[in-house]
Amino acid sequence: MLHQFILNGYHICLDPCSGSIHEVDDVAYDIIALVDQGKDPAFILQEILSRYGHREDVNREEILQCLEDIERLRKAGKLFTEDRFSALAGRLKEKSGNVVKALCLHVAHTCNLNCSYCFASQGRFHGERALMSPEVGRRALDFLIENSGTRRHLEVDFFGGEPLMNFPLIRELVAYARSIEKQHGKEFRFTLTTNGMLIDQEVIDFANREMSNVVLSLDGRKEIHDALRVDYQGRGSYDRIVPLFQELVRQRGNRQYYMRGTFTHQNPDFTKDLFHMADLGFTELSMEPVVCPEDDPAALTDEDIEIVKKEYEILAMDMLRRQAEGHPITFYHYMIDLEAGPCIYKRLSGCGSGTEYMAVTPWGDLYPCHQFVGDEKYRLGSVFEGVTNTELRESFRACNAYAREECRDCWARLYCSGGCAANAYHASGDIRGIYRKGCELFRKRMECAIMMKVAQSHMQSRKEEESQPS
Repeated sequence: MLHQFILNGYHICLDPCSGSIHEVDDVAYDIIALVDQGKDPAFILQEILSRYGHREDVNREEILQCLEDIERLRKAGKLFTEDRFSALAGRLKEKSGNVVKALCLHVAHTCNLNCSYCFASQGRFHGERALMSPEVGRRALDFLIENSGTRRHLEVDFFGGEPLMNFPLIRELVAYARSIEKQHGKEFRFTLTTNGMLIDQEVIDFANREMSNVVLSLDGRKEIHDALRVDYQGRGSYDRIVPLFQELVRQRGNRQYYMRGTFTHQNPDFTKDLFHMADLGFTELSMEPVVCPEDDPAALTDEDIEIVKKEYEILAMDMLRRQAEGHPITFYHYMIDLEAGPCIYKRLSGCGSGTEYMAVTPWGDLYPCHQFVGDEKYRLGSVFEGVTNTELRESFRACNAYAREECRDCWARLYCSGGCAANAYHASGDIRGIYRKGCELFRKRMECAIMMKVAQSHMQSRKEEESQPS
């Protein structure tokens, strides 16, 4: 299956199964499309001459040469490549065994904000408010080590609710992990996700010393953020957290962080919020579409989806402009490596929720990821007893880029790996269903990301030409 699209004046042909990307002119673009449709050379010659025969650069010889080039690319495995991965999808994930490489520790099932769209029911995850105890936290880290096999690098996310409401435990668990990692031949990498309300200098110092990544929740413009992310008195949090985020990032230097926002029906024009964050001095940005029931006031409508698609194009163009001017910003969903990107295992298997990655509640219960916490039928077991619901684990192991009929003919399947199981579940009631709106937006993001790579290649070529002595 070939995917072709035109964006920012570039005619782009993606060969999904080889990962090859070809940027061509309009004539070659049409010829490739006709070859993909199975048209024979005689028909293609006549058709292209009828479309472009009035142009001096289009003639019989040029068309035939283009057809030869296409055939050469086909033989080289860079165009019209057959799908050889379908049979591997299940087997690769089976080979990983029951190795766990990452945990999301819900150190606090409580929050000091009352965000209207919160999937976690203001941090309670449809249950009781609770803080994780040191006993549960230490046992979770031991469980991770015991089930990590030969993996050296282990990942732990401190999550909530608002994890800083249990900051003493975070400090204790990091110290505990550091005290045992060497004897087990492991290396822990920690991430903290916070709404910022409890940030102070002690938190900044600790986060910038111990956290490999910090995710900071900001929804953009003050009027948007304060309409959605409020405290229990209904007061917006923008004015309080923005200076704290700025100071944390300033002191963090070159270490990784992300400003992470959510856009809803209220702001499908989300680029205004991203650009606002950039104007505040933040360069590492992420903005996620809300996932909620269709009848929720925050839910994105079909009309919103079309607006968001155009916004992704606006964002890509502006990012190219900023890069050309020497002031680049990063957008999480446009970060793709076309040369040394994810291995085929990751492309087929996805995030590993329910198998390699699990969430841990304050009581030590295990769930496939944070978006399933509180739904009792998705409880896998606990850090004390291990995974006892092995049938459920196998259901998640079966999730891959080919697990859904709708994915089999989708050009983006080896980029999304079949999509998010949680989003599929919340949208369709089945982890092997699909979230249609999410699929639409993902495909658009990939087109924008690929177009940016093409444009950046042109920018680099121009720079190299300009640097050559005249």
